[in-house]
Amino acid sequence: MDKIIVVGSGFSGSILARKLAEECGRKVTIIEKRAHIGGNMYDEYDENGILIQKYGPHFLNTNKYFIIEFLEQYAELFPHDTKLLSFIDGNYVRLPFNFKTLQQLVGAKKSEALLAKMRKEFAGRDRVPIFELTESDDEDIREYGNLLFEKAYRTYTAKQWGLNPEDIDRSVLDRVPMAMNFDERYLNKDFQYLPKKGFTNLFKNMLDHPNIEIKLNTDALEYIEFDEEKKKINYDGEPVELLIFTGAIDELFGLKYGRLPYRSLDIKYAYENRKSILPSEIISYPQASGYTRSTEYKKMTYGIDQDMPVSMTATEYPLPYNPDAEKGNIPYYPIIAQENVRLYEKYFEEAERYGNIVLCGRLAEYKYYNMDVCIEHALEKFEEIKKQLEE
Repeated sequence: MDKIIVVGSGFSGSILARKLAEECGRKVTIIEKRAHIGGNMYDEYDENGILIQKYGPHFLNTNKYFIIEFLEQYAELFPHDTKLLSFIDGNYVRLPFNFKTLQQLVGAKKSEALLAKMRKEFAGRDRVPIFELTESDDEDIREYGNLLFEKAYRTYTAKQWGLNPEDIDRSVLDRVPMAMNFDERYLNKDFQYLPKKGFTNLFKNMLDHPNIEIKLNTDALEYIEFDEEKKKINYDGEPVELLIFTGAIDELFGLKYGRLPYRSLDIKYAYENRKSILPSEIISYPQASGYTRSTEYKKMTYGIDQDMPVSMTATEYPLPYNPDAEKGNIPYYPIIAQENVRLYEKYFEEAERYGNIVLCGRLAEYKYYNMDVCIEHALEKFEEIKKQLEE
């Protein structure tokens, strides 16, 4: 009964495993379905020394320095302000949309009066969600908000989520609000970093502990059993003290209430014999057909020679998650809409029936966590588990 099983080796599972092993002295077994640790944070160097994040670009942005200090235990970090561009009407404009974007889209002369109105209406605010612009009482601000919405948000959302913006929870759409200044950083977070040797190296160090055992290429769902009499979960025929689950909660319960929808990605790579391909590390393409953004990882790789005469881009094509499909068989993003949240609540109530399961992470809790929130949440969850184990 002293077994602790952690399903999944992304940030949620790895942080909980390390804290339990180190601070509580507990033996922890991590069960990972894939052939590598790190979940969707996994990265690896290609033959040119470019560090490729295999499941799309990830950046560490936070206002809480303790998160940086926590990660610095396992990796050397370097400051990296994330800056993006968006390709709209044949031109590259700043993303997040800011005052420079406004000038680019409406022209410098027309922008003068509109900038004055923006500064007055949103005085003291650094960033404002796009929907506030579209709902403004001022006709000019509202017109500009609708322009942004139609040229960027509506088209991008339709591709990214497979839904109209009206059907998506606003918390998702408000993740990248407009900057009420000329700030070029993608997010206005105080501390922005990347690990020098990549996220996989960080995870290796985090999980390097004598109390942690890792089993790769193992589908935990084949070994999880539900003891209805004792209202406990067993693993591989034996009772466990705790099962920490970070995977898709609907699949844990055999889809008994129906499948929760997720969005997935098909990522296509292209190498070119050029020093630089894109004008920024990431370009958003709201008006393009089928794909949403491209990343040039060379621009994010620490210490690499930017004059090296080769580079590559990774372009993302969103599609529905289907575990049985050749493409799109990895769940990336829970689709936060009212109907889906109600379905998730059924699965959550099912999990609550068993006394030795902990749900943690984007898939298990069906929430769109940013990296910093995911890390902080896992640390908070550990404190809850620690109290539970001490009782």
